[in-house]
Amino acid sequence: MDERRVSDGLERAMRALELGTAGLLVVLFAVGAVDFGLQILELGTSGRITDPRAVVGLIDTALLLFIIVEVFLTVIAYSRDESVVRIVLGAGLIAIARKIITFRTGAYASTETALFAAASYGGLLAVLGAVFYGISHHAGEAPEDLV
Repeated sequence: MDERRVSDGLERAMRALELGTAGLLVVLFAVGAVDFGLQILELGTSGRITDPRAVVGLIDTALLLFIIVEVFLTVIAYSRDESVVRIVLGAGLIAIARKIITFRTGAYASTETALFAAASYGGLLAVLGAVFYGISHHAGEAPEDLV
């Protein structure tokens, strides 16, 4: 068997799987968007649309949809052999913002544990934000394979 033929076939199979994954993400986003709309409708008709917990739940769902979009963009960029660093950092920022917005101290066993988690989230947000800013702001100065 010719190694080149085998590797070409495997590469085509991998590309097909990448595109299949992207298609699955489109379906997940569509289902999530419909669910998001239904949540808004239900909250509006029940009068709970002004409840802070309901609003946080809506924001959580919206941010989850944005994460799906970022993962989709990552898969597409990867399948096109484009850089994914900026996209992955964006997804990380959205994910950590989601954790911060939905943060509840009551979910932790102790105040110290909650404080440690809050500080960790804040530190992670600061680091991701700084790296994202550095890559975005100095894109022309960075090596081509990083941006």
